[in-house]
Amino acid sequence: MHDIFEIEETVGKTGKAESEAPYLETLNTPQLDAVETVDGAVLVLAGAGTGKTRVLTTRLAHLINSGRAYPSQILAVTFTNKAALEMKERISAMMGGVAVEGWWLGTFHSLAARMLRRNADLVGLSSNFTILNPDDQIRLLKQLMEVEGVDTKKWTPKSCISIIDRWKDRGLVPSSVSNEDVSDIADGKMPLLYSKYQMRMRAINACDFGDLMLHMITILKNPANKAVLDEYHQRFKYILVDEYQDTNVAQYLWLRLLAGGTGNICCVGDDDQSIYGWRGAEIGNILKFEQDFKGAKIIRLEQNYRSTNNILKASGALIENNGSRLGKTLWSDQGDGDKIKIGGLWDGEAEARWVGEEIEQLQHKGNALKSMAVLVRTGFQTREFEERFVKLGLAYKVIGGARFYERMEIRDALAYFRVVAQRADDLALERVINTPKRGLGDATINTLYSHARRHGIPLHDAIMDLTQSDELRPKVKSTLMKLLDDFGRWRSLMDNMNHAELGALILEESGYMSMWKLDKTPEAAGRVENLNELIGGMQDYDSMPEFLEHVALVLENQGGGSGDFVTLMTLHGAKGLEFDNVFLTGWEEGLFPSQRSMDEKGTKGLEEERRLAYVGITRARKRVFISYASSRRIYGSWVSSIPSRFVDEIPDDLALLNSQSGMAAAGRSRHWDSSGFTPKVKTPSIGVKVKTDSGDVLARGDRIFHDKFGYGKIINIDGHKLDIIFEHSGKKRVMDSFVTKS
Repeated sequence: MHDIFEIEETVGKTGKAESEAPYLETLNTPQLDAVETVDGAVLVLAGAGTGKTRVLTTRLAHLINSGRAYPSQILAVTFTNKAALEMKERISAMMGGVAVEGWWLGTFHSLAARMLRRNADLVGLSSNFTILNPDDQIRLLKQLMEVEGVDTKKWTPKSCISIIDRWKDRGLVPSSVSNEDVSDIADGKMPLLYSKYQMRMRAINACDFGDLMLHMITILKNPANKAVLDEYHQRFKYILVDEYQDTNVAQYLWLRLLAGGTGNICCVGDDDQSIYGWRGAEIGNILKFEQDFKGAKIIRLEQNYRSTNNILKASGALIENNGSRLGKTLWSDQGDGDKIKIGGLWDGEAEARWVGEEIEQLQHKGNALKSMAVLVRTGFQTREFEERFVKLGLAYKVIGGARFYERMEIRDALAYFRVVAQRADDLALERVINTPKRGLGDATINTLYSHARRHGIPLHDAIMDLTQSDELRPKVKSTLMKLLDDFGRWRSLMDNMNHAELGALILEESGYMSMWKLDKTPEAAGRVENLNELIGGMQDYDSMPEFLEHVALVLENQGGGSGDFVTLMTLHGAKGLEFDNVFLTGWEEGLFPSQRSMDEKGTKGLEEERRLAYVGITRARKRVFISYASSRRIYGSWVSSIPSRFVDEIPDDLALLNSQSGMAAAGRSRHWDSSGFTPKVKTPSIGVKVKTDSGDVLARGDRIFHDKFGYGKIINIDGHKLDIIFEHSGKKRVMDSFVTKS
């Protein structure tokens, strides 16, 4: 360790008199308390819009300006580099524009990396270790999986890396992991792969981002390294942490170890805005703060400077239904404002029309488009709003992701459809010829293109030529012939099969949909949802060529604009932002709260969904619009819905209901049993029966006949797709139009 105390303390402990600190004069009473309570453990519960950043930066400036600590004696942790830079700039401004040196201010990873560089030898590394990016991690793990005989097509390295990352977020080294929850992954070899992965990382003198925290925890916990921990205890007189509700277990352990010196730790956060459990955040860290730090003081910031009181009362009434919270009551001096406007619509298309009309009315009243945001629970919901905005000529931008038709999985699916509709579409064929992986390398693709250019023919025809020759290896020829046969068969169905059903069939039989269903990475489920939404959207058009033409026109009309845009984004992406007018859409049971989240995490999942609803409402300064639909089209089938329980939890006296569907927001007792968790009114299942184009009604358990596979029994129904156990062919997924009751 070096240069710990190179600067002599020439400023007294008290420094300037408190009255000489003008930056304190702008604070309200709780904010001032949070700034001046400098000794011991402090938890600042900062509600939405209550001036959290002002408190954090003022506290930092106050510690320095009052002479209590030098910048190098304060550890200040943020979650983003942008937040760290903004904090430095604000503090410098408070101190008269003086550039402050010697900071230990940054993100968890940057600060841990700085520490690890100084102590790398204690975990078998050199100080010049490399920090691998995600692509490097995947390549390294893939090599190890191949050595251990793990099928990398069945268990993708990307999904396995996600598991290792989660272990590291929980502070688990290879010797600490249990095989119980991953025994069916990577042939039960995940713990072994983790161990081999860490050994290989040390051999090449490298870390990944998770290692930065994990290695420092290992160093600081080891009794043999007590001198290292003691030196950090002496160095850091004060510790400040932003967004404490978003910390994971490893970050929590790191902070606990470092705070064991002076005990002067101040954490700022909001338990009601903990919405990142899916990426490792542990809300328990903030809830048990008083247990972890005995004698801790909790200061609540409850005066909101952003929203009207009706918005705050509505969000407060909703979040009070959560049991896992410390509690606070937000208020504002900006008056009551407008009531929450709730729209009950017939379907998703009507919802998009309603939102579009409300936006136009606001625009006519002088509200800029940039003052409006449409927030969705999941990415696939943006499609209908994007289509509606294009028709209305409303400029919009999608934040945190590509526009619907520009998303990778949608472009891949459209490429398949384009080749079916037009066999000479070389660009589309090139995009999907090896997606999913078919073992076709760049050399093969170059050979095909060379032949096509030499003879002036489309890529499709070049493939036909070369598969009839000996230019290609037998396995490659076989793969290409099957692909052309598939495209030919799908093309032959265009005139006699519903184009949306054909689209679903193409994605299933090509293996593209299965590729994403088997992918275990966090974004895979969203890609599957987007693909299903694409198929549903095709129903609005008479044919596949007409749909493809529509998409081309939509993409053509998405450029340009004056800089005044409606913002379209997910609720997760909206955290930390604010708008005058916020539209919260798709508030239906199963969609929001997410059924998948509730199924996987139970009550804990439900409460995180409710916190997400709270975040959505509190993004608004002036107006909140909430909408739900009585039915949505899923996989081409109409599915009835009931309003989200979150709609019921908004008090009647704070809301105006405009129900076009006749489906009002009923009281909670009409929808929920005594546990508040299970719906009493069941949503009609799409997995029980389906009516075919010929009029047959098929149900689970029915015996059917298929021209190709013979007799079988239906075990599951997914829209117009049937999972069937055939007597001689095993389990297959087929379209209902290809089977008959036997």
